[in-house]
Amino acid sequence: MGNRKSTSHRGGPSLFEAAAAQDPERQKGSPLADRLRPRDLDEVMGQRHLLAEGKPLARAIETDRLPSMVLWGPPGSGKTTVARVIAARTRAHFVPYSAVLGTVAELRSHLQEAKEARLYHARRTILFVDEIHRFNKSQQDAFLPYVEDGTVTLIGATTENPSFSVNAALLSRCKVFRLERLDIDALIALLRHALEDERGLVGLKADDEALAGIARYADGDARRALNTLEMVVDQRDPESEPVLTIDAVARATEHRPLLYDKSGDEHYNVVSALIKSMRGSDPDAAIYWAMRMLEAGDDPLFVLRRLLIFASEDIGNADPRALQVAVAADQSFRRMGMPEGLYPIAQAVLYLASAPKSNAVGKAFTGARQAVEEHGSLPVPTKLRNASTKLMKQMGYGQEYRYPHSEAGHHAEGETYLPDELEGARYYEPTDQGLEKAIGERLARLRQRR
Repeated sequence: MGNRKSTSHRGGPSLFEAAAAQDPERQKGSPLADRLRPRDLDEVMGQRHLLAEGKPLARAIETDRLPSMVLWGPPGSGKTTVARVIAARTRAHFVPYSAVLGTVAELRSHLQEAKEARLYHARRTILFVDEIHRFNKSQQDAFLPYVEDGTVTLIGATTENPSFSVNAALLSRCKVFRLERLDIDALIALLRHALEDERGLVGLKADDEALAGIARYADGDARRALNTLEMVVDQRDPESEPVLTIDAVARATEHRPLLYDKSGDEHYNVVSALIKSMRGSDPDAAIYWAMRMLEAGDDPLFVLRRLLIFASEDIGNADPRALQVAVAADQSFRRMGMPEGLYPIAQAVLYLASAPKSNAVGKAFTGARQAVEEHGSLPVPTKLRNASTKLMKQMGYGQEYRYPHSEAGHHAEGETYLPDELEGARYYEPTDQGLEKAIGERLARLRQRR
């Protein structure tokens, strides 16, 4: 079957079982996060919704009855850790593969070996594909026949939403397990474990405030928490600082990078939170999410575009000034730039969040558009047509049209303007919010007279 580049834990070291595991001196030189990788389920911090006793993923690992799956979660949430636990537990041949570092030829070789192992030795193969979202659609399609006929049990790991990054055919054959970012308590527990485990920093003392500071800086990422702890330890003076303090942490962590990807899932999560906070009339939440986007490096013009849309979509005629404020913010930012341009952006966010809300504009054009799609190009009533030539006048264009400004109240009572087939249709129904309440009352009177 050819030379294997990796084998299961029963047949020899896998990709996860590095040479450092057999060489204590090399192990000492490896990063703390690598040395402290959990060896079994009881060492995994967080993810209790998946790994607590009796939970589906825990049961699948314990019984070695694993379905094809996608492990989806942010960096440092434990996707590779879960794969390592599976590698240690399973009786199947476990093959790790990186979508970034591996080649297509290697992947084909693994799949062919899995096919031969199943046919000739009745042996299962678990193929772990790290960063599976890096594969394009055609590459992902290559897995389909092997997953479908049971040649391999696929375990894919991704930081991207699999709804967008994994093609539908493959996704339908996999169970998706969502790993969450670790909370502060789980990260603090992880850091304490690092100070007590023989593979970690046994003997180092750290006060509670320092560990909490590192946990906050890590922003839900276990790997970042351990790397930060190691960095703080390396930069401190052991003689003057025998105990790790928050001051040492502050010196080593001047700026915290935010979990954010301007083109990925987190981008859309945060912008969704911004829109929903403004729609919910919560200016405090809205300004928080707006600053989250801008501090993480998102394009201010993207944020402003969302504000322009929101002003019409969610406020509309309840407060027509909202659109003016959004337009002014966009124009002001283009003249100011950063950082002064934050002022008009923040002003617009706060105004839009605080303004009365109405979605009547969207309902109006959606209803009108549906009527156009349903009825097609209904003829314009003759009285509403433009009589710009003698022939058109002879054909009756514009005849019987009543000029509203010539009538009482500047309104032609009883006049109609829709095609005959749509007479009486109502597309715009003003709400009772803000200025739209007055608009609605006036329209109600006019419609009754009409």
